[in-house]
Amino acid sequence: MRLHLTRWSGRAASTPAARPDQPCPRTVPPRGAAQDGAAQDGAGQDRGAAPVELAILLPGILLLLFASIQVASLFLARTVALSAAQQAVSAERGYDALGSGNADTGVGAQRAAEFIADAGDWLDPDPLPGPVVAPNGRYVSYTVSGTALSLVPGVTFTVSETANGEIERFEPAGG
Repeated sequence: MRLHLTRWSGRAASTPAARPDQPCPRTVPPRGAAQDGAAQDGAGQDRGAAPVELAILLPGILLLLFASIQVASLFLARTVALSAAQQAVSAERGYDALGSGNADTGVGAQRAAEFIADAGDWLDPDPLPGPVVAPNGRYVSYTVSGTALSLVPGVTFTVSETANGEIERFEPAGG
């Protein structure tokens, strides 16, 4: 392969010599040579544009990232509140838990508080209220509310979830 010099923007570039059985190869300007009076990279974009674009887009990207984390935190807090309410109802609906005083009626609040403590810091609970029993005495409900973990200082998100269940009791057969 023979190399010969080609003149391009005042610089010398080497290209392979053409063989008689093949067409003449195109000459390619050396990397970094000026084209049309503007400095461009191999992809055809102006040099230095990528850092400027990143500086413009980065705040929006970070905002979307933190917003998605905040939404996930809010959903986790709701899940913790609902699960704690379900644990409380499950404890309170046990046979005679709310009946004649044979069982401790605070067992639901105790179980909900234990669940929230084991779940982590996703929910900062309000003081846990007692269970609500339907007027007919057949159903019990429990509401757990609190403040979700927040990434934004000074902004609070309140979460409240309720669970319901039928109180277990003996009934005579056939009626």
